[in-house]
Parts: sequence; structure tokens; C-alpha cells
Amino acid sequence: MSGTDRLSNAAEDAKGKLKEGFGKATDNEQMEAEGKADQAKADLKDKVEDGKDAVAEKYNDLTDRNENDA
Repeated sequence: MSGTDRLSNAAEDAKGKLKEGFGKATDNEQMEAEGKADQAKADLKDKVEDGKDAVAEKYNDLTDRNENDA
């Protein structure tokens, strides 16, 4: 995953935490729920990108091994 994606996801998570905190402080349930949703969305994006990274790493390991065997 690129550093830009990680930064973007971290910013989205931080925004969600702020929204959730502000919602709690002002007794605004909708804003609190939106904040939690933003955090969940950022977490899901991170997990998808981690999966992509794992597949790419495995592919690179396999292709490197094949080049060394030739």
C-alpha cells in the first residue's frame, strides 16, 4: 500500500474520532454514529490494502524464486 493511502486512511480515521467525540460531547447521536462509520470505513480500507500487499508480496516471492531456479 502506498504511503499516500495510509495517510489518507489515517486522516479519515482521525476525522471519524473527532466527529464521534464531538457527537458525544454535544449529545448528537447522528454525528457520533457518522464518526464511528468513518472509523470503520478507514479500518476496512486498511485491511483491504493489507490483503493486496500480502498478495503482491507472495507473488513477488514466487516470481523471484522462479527466476533463481532458471
